[in-house]
Amino acid sequence: MILINLLPHREEKRRLRKQAFFVGLGLSVLAGGVIVAMWYAVQLRMMATQQTRNEILTSAIHKLDDEIKDVSALKAEIDSLKARQRAVEDLQTDRNMPVYLLNELVSQTPEGLYLTAIHQNGQTVTVAGFAQTNERVSEFLRNTNNKSTWLEHPELIEIKAATSNGKDARDNKRLFDFAMRVSLKRPGDVSSAASGASAPAPAAEASAAAKKAPVKPPKKSGA
Repeated sequence: MILINLLPHREEKRRLRKQAFFVGLGLSVLAGGVIVAMWYAVQLRMMATQQTRNEILTSAIHKLDDEIKDVSALKAEIDSLKARQRAVEDLQTDRNMPVYLLNELVSQTPEGLYLTAIHQNGQTVTVAGFAQTNERVSEFLRNTNNKSTWLEHPELIEIKAATSNGKDARDNKRLFDFAMRVSLKRPGDVSSAASGASAPAPAAEASAAAKKAPVKPPKKSGA
């Protein structure tokens, strides 16, 4: 006996394929949604982690900024203290400089030469006086240039003939009125040049300067 299927099998197969297609499409959409949700969750986790790192870095940066401010304030305070120390040292040094100057002038002034005026402007000292001969002035220049510890770079400004005004005409002597300029060294330069040699005590220098100070000659009558 032969069986003949008179049902619309083509329509049934088409319906089944369409149903399978929609099921597959639904599963694909669901899988895509799951994947997107998982990726979004991963991104959120990474963003949260990065945000935590950023907060840690920001906190560390603020801490370093505070430390830098403290260091800057400390450096400014140190510089201020150093400036005060230098000011005090300069005052101490400048207080002793006239003593060194007088002691050095007394030591380097040769016989037959008399100082009448000393003027200091910073490290430059102008000296004026009388000398019996030109050779005495030359010797004074050589002493301050070669033998002096505190004086350097002597420079003769002028020298001219003068006559002492005595009571008797026979007492009148021919003298030379001179003026010179010399530089006064700083204590640091003297210490470096002397390789640690100690400078004379100010009190002893003052005493020596007072004892050896030359007597001012009589007033000159004219060139």
